Amino acid sequence: MGTTKVWTLPDNPVRARELEHAVGRKALATQLRRGALIQVRRGVYVSSSAWSDDPLAQHLLRARAEVAANPDAAISHQSAAAAWFLPAPTATGWTELPVSITLPAGYSYRSNRSSTGIHHVAALPPGDLARDDAGVPITTVHRTAIDLAAGLSLPESLAILDGAARLMCAGFVGSVRRRDYVNPAFVSTIRNQLLATARAHRRSGLAEAIGLCEPCRESAAESLSAGHFHCAGLPAPVFQASIRTPIGIFYPDCLWAEQRVIGECDGAVKYADPDAFVREKQREQALRDQGYRVVRWLAKEILLSPAVVVDRVGRALGC
Repeated sequence: MGTTKVWTLPDNPVRARELEHAVGRKALATQLRRGALIQVRRGVYVSSSAWSDDPLAQHLLRARAEVAANPDAAISHQSAAAAWFLPAPTATGWTELPVSITLPAGYSYRSNRSSTGIHHVAALPPGDLARDDAGVPITTVHRTAIDLAAGLSLPESLAILDGAARLMCAGFVGSVRRRDYVNPAFVSTIRNQLLATARAHRRSGLAEAIGLCEPCRESAAESLSAGHFHCAGLPAPVFQASIRTPIGIFYPDCLWAEQRVIGECDGAVKYADPDAFVREKQREQALRDQGYRVVRWLAKEILLSPAVVVDRVGRALGC
């Protein structure tokens, strides 16, 4: 009498040929017929229970499926950015873009774009590779940032590079503190790592943006603001500087100490707490009582109409 082979349905994408080798074509067909397995892309399957309604989870499963179908590849570009939670510099999120992988140069691979995603071909040295939570090869944070920032405007490049710098800084210590993000040694090491990666992949045009990147900036909107202020020739502010007031120490987004001007970039996240608006008004008044002028702009403004923000800040600075 034959025995039934018990097998665990894969939580991560696996090629059909591997499943057939493990359990046989008949067992594979049975699970597909029952709906216990789903096809993520041609020839690659995953347990239906692993498929989620979450766009990020779906995107990452499709990226892993693309690597399963192309074993020499690594998750890269926007798919790697989604996995690392790097900030996107535009209103389009990473998961709204096609899945992206990179195949190693020198193996007759060709870059292409198909219905399953984008295939890049480039050098993949060991220092540019890591493993994601599922053990799938993925480009490191610094390599991902360089790949994505190349060819973008300085403000958009800065949004990505700042986000990468923040993650890299957190990797230096067990429990990151606010002061770690402005540690000169950390900042210098991060910039050098990004610059070395850019040079290794002939992205010398990123040198200016890398020289301006700061781990202390807390959002893509702050980074975009910094980039647009720089491009417009405005005086460079200090980001997240500490200011002591009678009601506590505050860390405004931007500080122009000489002009006694504070700049705040407001996003919806700041006011998710119902009491946040009241606390923000108390904070602003405390800063005004210290003799500072406060100028504000929305994250949406710096994203969609940066010239308006630059003009507003310029007038506050007397430029």
